[in-house]
Amino acid sequence: MDLTRTDPEPADSEPMDSVRVGPEPAEPAPAGLVPANPAPADPAPVGLVLVDLGPGDPRMAADVAPLIRALRPRLSADAFTAFAEEGHAQGLRFTVAYDTATGRALGAATHRVLATSRGRLLFVDDLVTAAGSRGRGIGAHLMAELERRGRAEGCVRLELDSGTTNVDAHRFYHARRLTVAAFHFGRELDPDPGTDGGPGTEGGVGTDADPGRDEDPGTDADPATDRGSAGR
Repeated sequence: MDLTRTDPEPADSEPMDSVRVGPEPAEPAPAGLVPANPAPADPAPVGLVLVDLGPGDPRMAADVAPLIRALRPRLSADAFTAFAEEGHAQGLRFTVAYDTATGRALGAATHRVLATSRGRLLFVDDLVTAAGSRGRGIGAHLMAELERRGRAEGCVRLELDSGTTNVDAHRFYHARRLTVAAFHFGRELDPDPGTDGGPGTEGGVGTDADPGRDEDPGTDADPATDRGSAGR
């Protein structure tokens, strides 16, 4: 996944469902399971708070959209709104890292719990850090929170996609005990005749099939234009 290059405006409203982040003691993780604790145990960024947002919250357009759209350039503002509403209805959650001193959104993760034949998974769709916040551990602590939520939801794995050329993101994920377990295949689908093309092209939700890269992860699913499935 790739780090975004955004510097969103400060949020005005009071955060809902806030979760303060702190370091956890590292312990070995069972192979194939969501790690019991994040690794490495990076020091928590000072004044960081994680907030879950959803459709209808003005911070979705003000704070989340610029981060996700920087990761996925083909996603228009209207398409982001449509995607956020549909994705949320399908279980997608938007977790945003805010600086408590400035109110700025420093990073975001979109994620969902999936029931699969392999067990319950916490899948990270997007993981992105604002350009001015790279190197502060934002991505690492978003990942730590996602691992915690995955365990709480009874997930056996945390998974994400990352573009094959996104080597910075790969280093980040390998350092946190994620391994390359499968190939991700995909192809573009032509729209049905007589339709407007649906979400995905210009003005649509975007059809990325290649996960990208990160310093702080962020996740894309389209190789050609995205930094990857989980970009930081």
